[in-house]
Amino acid sequence: MLSDDFQDTPYWWEAAAPAEGMAGPLPGTTDVAVIGSGYTGLCCAVGLAERGTDCVVLDAGALGEGASSRSGGMVTGGQKFVVSGAIRGLDAVRQQRILEDAHESLTALEARVATYQLDADYARTGRVILANVPRHYARLTYWAGLLERAGSTVSLLDRTRLPTEVNGRRYHGGLLIEDYGGLHPGKYHRALRTAAAVRGAKLFSRAAVRRVQRTPQGFVLNTEKGEIAAREVVIGTNGYTGGLVPFLQRRIVPVAAYVIATEQLPTGMMDSLVPHRRMLSDTQRSLYWFRPSPDGTRIIFGARPRAREAEARVAAGDLHRMLCDVWPQLHDVRVAFCWRGNVGMSADHIPHMGVHDGMHYALGCNGSGVAMMSYLGTQLANKILGQQNRPCAFDSAVFPAVPAFRGKPWFVPLVVGWYRLCDRFDRMAAAFE
Repeated sequence: MLSDDFQDTPYWWEAAAPAEGMAGPLPGTTDVAVIGSGYTGLCCAVGLAERGTDCVVLDAGALGEGASSRSGGMVTGGQKFVVSGAIRGLDAVRQQRILEDAHESLTALEARVATYQLDADYARTGRVILANVPRHYARLTYWAGLLERAGSTVSLLDRTRLPTEVNGRRYHGGLLIEDYGGLHPGKYHRALRTAAAVRGAKLFSRAAVRRVQRTPQGFVLNTEKGEIAAREVVIGTNGYTGGLVPFLQRRIVPVAAYVIATEQLPTGMMDSLVPHRRMLSDTQRSLYWFRPSPDGTRIIFGARPRAREAEARVAAGDLHRMLCDVWPQLHDVRVAFCWRGNVGMSADHIPHMGVHDGMHYALGCNGSGVAMMSYLGTQLANKILGQQNRPCAFDSAVFPAVPAFRGKPWFVPLVVGWYRLCDRFDRMAAAFE
């Protein structure tokens, strides 16, 4: 089941591995210190540096080692806010603003790729959400109406039309969302860090920030590479937010997500499995998501293999069995890569941007970070420079804490177990319908 050259690192790193930053000591001062070299931090650095602001990016590990280069590379325009119900309780004006900015995050990413000529394998592919049991098709119909009213281009696929999108018998219909894309997250990260460095941003790896102290002039950051003074501080650590700022640690839950990449498929098989090379996911609570690799040679598949954390080889076996639930014809196709990364989840399932104790932050991608965290990084740069044409919809003084959470996600296995039990009941009930 595992290939002879199986690796427990991301498939994406084969083409674009994480990198070390600048050699030598930190500068003594900077205008803005950015903590975290993910999409948030790099897009903020690009926005600052290209307008002449001195900027230093600090990361605890290698540049790109965190979740930004571990994701599935699926690029949403905010549809998740609608279908998950995350914005349902908000007033109508804020709902509309969030949907507008979420849609803008997709078009802004596309513009960024074109403007900076980023080598990221980006394509607007569309996404199909698949009904896990027959009665979930009614849910897709309801979502289609919501998304159309929110401005998305969608179409419903009954089971007879589904083979034109995904060749398998597990699912019972689908919802095609046209305004959705996919990219190579490793290449996208590499292109962003190049764009930031070319414009003058200084990127440092192995520079974990241990303490931030306020001063009359701004802040002093104590790091593993020494101290640096900064007028402004940006925190873009998302699913890797530790105890540096306890206020933020209590508001972002790191949830481990697992991914496999198959070995190269036989010639022509991808045309049978995913004819239009869409991004795909289903309606389970503990959902499956999957996609072709950008070069069309492999399937990338993500799910939570077990309630508790699992070692890569064990997780790979579980995920391979799940993959074969979707496509039994992949039984003899082996797993070449298995890896994990932390998703940053907020209590209200909405990203948050704001200021705490004088420090700027953008956190809480909730599994939709490629476009959204890139967008919020740019918005942070605009805000610091006083160049926003209006406040960002995700910039709010209200950032709810996660109840009974102090940094260790002890409740995640309980939630995952409950989701799996509900999914099992759904399948059992469907057998009697």
